Amino acid sequence: MGIRKITTNLWFDTQAEEAAKFYVSIFKNSEIGRITHYGKERHEIQGISEGTVMTVEFQLEGQEFIALNGGPQFKFTEAISFIVNCESQAELDLYWEKLSEGGEEKAQVCGWLKDKYGVSWQIIPNALTELLSDPNPEKSARVMNAMLQMKKIDIKTLKQAYER
Repeated sequence: MGIRKITTNLWFDTQAEEAAKFYVSIFKNSEIGRITHYGKERHEIQGISEGTVMTVEFQLEGQEFIALNGGPQFKFTEAISFIVNCESQAELDLYWEKLSEGGEEKAQVCGWLKDKYGVSWQIIPNALTELLSDPNPEKSARVMNAMLQMKKIDIKTLKQAYER
């Protein structure tokens, strides 16, 4: 992987390599790149063992990321999330099942979930945008109301609400 102008950095306590491998296992066209390790300097400053993984460069569907083992000071919040646009219910179900495994169940609402590392994802069908942007405000409102009742988005239910 070459150096990109903008790369998303994800700060983990100690799970950077584990998380990168997990994400790469879920998305097609994904790969692990360079892995760097801490030297003795970091060990002397903050007690991180020399040789511990510092960063893992990885790609998901062409998007570049760096996972950093930076320690426990910072946690993920819903203020940042990754949107996965899905063509079908089968694709949506696949990503939902894999990314929600071991995650925080109470964070599952309206297509949002938190994975087992605390990273927020929005698993969204492409059809949702089309249905919500309909010029008929009654149809789009019915779709919105249906979506607000869901954890995982169900395309068939959204379309039924739209057609009522």
